Amino acid sequence: MNDISLSKGANCVVPVSSVHAVLSWKAVPGAPDVDATALLLTADGTVRGDGDLVFYNQPRHASGAVAHHGKRSGTDGLVTDTVAVDRDGLEPAVERVVLCASADGGTFGDVTGLTLELRDAATGAALVRYEMTGGAETAFVCGELYVRNDRWKFRAVGQGYDTGLAGLATDFGVTVGEERPVASPDVPDNSDVSDVSDTPAVAPPPAAPAEERLPLDMRKRLALRKEQVSVSLRKRGAEGTRARVVLVLDASGSMYELYQSGVVAEVVERMAAVAAQLDADGAMQAWVFSDRPARLPDLRVGELPEWLTLHVRMDNPWDEGDGERLPGQIDMWSLGGGNDEPKVIAKVRADARKDAAAEPTLVLFFSDGGIYESRRIERELKGAAKEPVFWQFVGLGRADYGVLERFDTLPNRSLDNVGFFAVDDITTVSDEELYDRLLSQFPAWIDAARRAGVLGPDVPGPRRRPAL
Repeated sequence: MNDISLSKGANCVVPVSSVHAVLSWKAVPGAPDVDATALLLTADGTVRGDGDLVFYNQPRHASGAVAHHGKRSGTDGLVTDTVAVDRDGLEPAVERVVLCASADGGTFGDVTGLTLELRDAATGAALVRYEMTGGAETAFVCGELYVRNDRWKFRAVGQGYDTGLAGLATDFGVTVGEERPVASPDVPDNSDVSDVSDTPAVAPPPAAPAEERLPLDMRKRLALRKEQVSVSLRKRGAEGTRARVVLVLDASGSMYELYQSGVVAEVVERMAAVAAQLDADGAMQAWVFSDRPARLPDLRVGELPEWLTLHVRMDNPWDEGDGERLPGQIDMWSLGGGNDEPKVIAKVRADARKDAAAEPTLVLFFSDGGIYESRRIERELKGAAKEPVFWQFVGLGRADYGVLERFDTLPNRSLDNVGFFAVDDITTVSDEELYDRLLSQFPAWIDAARRAGVLGPDVPGPRRRPAL
């Protein structure tokens, strides 16, 4: 199927009901970043409420019919940001879906190759292509999907705004301006003034000061991922859960390529969002292990880029005189090349007992397998069943994971305190799937641990999210 190229104002029939609207542009140094958004409009041309705006801080409409899938960078220098739209899932009151773009840090006159393409969501086949050029605009209505005479159609709009996403959203009825946040039961509201923001009010509370230090792209990914963690918890009736998060990384020789290719760094960034959402101070304890374990400096989200550079590595440049080892850095080769999981499990257990927390502890343990100390692992984890710690193991690739693969069926445990799953290639697993699987057993364990007296009754429980 050949795609149709449209000019401004033109329209065409869309032959499939479910599409991906892919916004693309050329990555150019100094040019602004671009974000794709969507608005669900009724017959009067306005939203029903702020929930009808779908963007990076509110990535999924309540109906499920429209979702923001996020950005990807290609080897050809193109960056894409995608919104999925399913006609069959739209509510009867929604007459059209408006597809928009906003520029962050400049105008569309500085954006090269801005294009909106509709693709078949099932096959990826290109259907419609609309190329745009801009000037002083900071936001665009690129096009709209609508039903006319029972046919699904697309119109190329190309209307620009110089007031950014906020001005565009206001025109369609979205409330703009940051309202005083609703205080949660355990956090006092000490504010005495309300600031006015130029972002839609559907955005979550402002990022913690530490998060503001992150590069823009990383900050946006963090916001999306924190929201996805919240969604995964909400599916299990556990939104508002608090926990101390501990990360454990396999640093055995077989992991070398995963470190060198950046896979482990990406895993750490995705896990930082779990800690930022679950832990009150947004910090995450971290361990590495091979033949011996070692504790790394705690990962604080505002220091994520530097932390990744310093600690997520298996090469040691200081050994060749190219640099000086900094405080907290570990010579990975000094830990050996094998993998001794029982030692690091014992260390994490001892550390948790020594530094007791009011909240439960969630251990996120990543390994590429080759487990041979199954009996020792079994003894450690059975012994940990009466401790306020849940162990979530993730296998990176196809390997022998020993006792972890059958832990759910092991007898003589007072609580099921272990979860395990393996993935062939974690880089192909979406955030939604990854967080759903990571958190699938943790809320149920919290409930069971409370009943068993492993967690006290004063452990913070789920809090309902205030309505927008």
